[in-house]
Amino acid sequence: MPLVSTGELVSAAQAEGRGIAAFNVITLEHAEAIAAGAERAGAPAILQISENAVKFHGGRLSPVAAAAAAVARASSAPLALHLDHVESVELLHQAHEAGFGSVMFDASKQDYEENVRATAEAVAWGHERGLWIEAELGKVGGKAGEPPLDAHAPGVRTDPDEAAGYVRDTGVDALAVAVGSSHAMTERTAALDHALISRLRDAVPVPLVLHGSSGVPDHEIRRAVASGMVKINVGTALNTAFTGAVRAHLAENATGVDPRRYLAPGREAMAATVAGFLALMG
Repeated sequence: MPLVSTGELVSAAQAEGRGIAAFNVITLEHAEAIAAGAERAGAPAILQISENAVKFHGGRLSPVAAAAAAVARASSAPLALHLDHVESVELLHQAHEAGFGSVMFDASKQDYEENVRATAEAVAWGHERGLWIEAELGKVGGKAGEPPLDAHAPGVRTDPDEAAGYVRDTGVDALAVAVGSSHAMTERTAALDHALISRLRDAVPVPLVLHGSSGVPDHEIRRAVASGMVKINVGTALNTAFTGAVRAHLAENATGVDPRRYLAPGREAMAATVAGFLALMG
């Protein structure tokens, strides 16, 4: 079916009091697994490509974007294409032409004033072209190249009053917030601040986004959605499933050289993981 916009999927989820899961795409197998998992679950989903994934593909956005979009269009599930964690203005400016309906512009490493200024410029540019823009306030640690960060350290979590001003001054369509999760977690042990989620939900008029959901247990995700989280980002959990299945296959088939033999179980493991997360969305 045709691509659905991220904004449409997020708005529908928010109106219905449920979540919408967004899964990171690195390879073609990731995109195929997300589509298969969404079809299996009978649920919509978002395929998102990060700036780091673009760097992995030689800095070229269009090939990986075209592949993900083609997989999404061939699926029977409602799927959207989102460009994630974009710090480069140059990459932001490629998004519309590459077929994306939404971008997460990430100026969260900057101080508050510079984050507001840069994000407001990105929002103005994106809205002129019909792009739905997500941004981040607070410090969700664990990003590639960053030192470890305690998700519950003072000053890390998003302040509701500051968030209200940030949304007003930038015009963003959704806000990623720091409430206890962290990127790149391989164990699901994160404990979220659900009272803070509720306060943020009441403070800002836009949907809330949970980054680092791979490390959040099932019951915590369900509770987060009930508290007001809408877009739930998942990346590392797919890679953990994929790598585990590939390792298991190669351990049993030490002389095999056909990559299809180990990519297939890896892709299936990711599809099952996608379906499992979609079942938590409500």
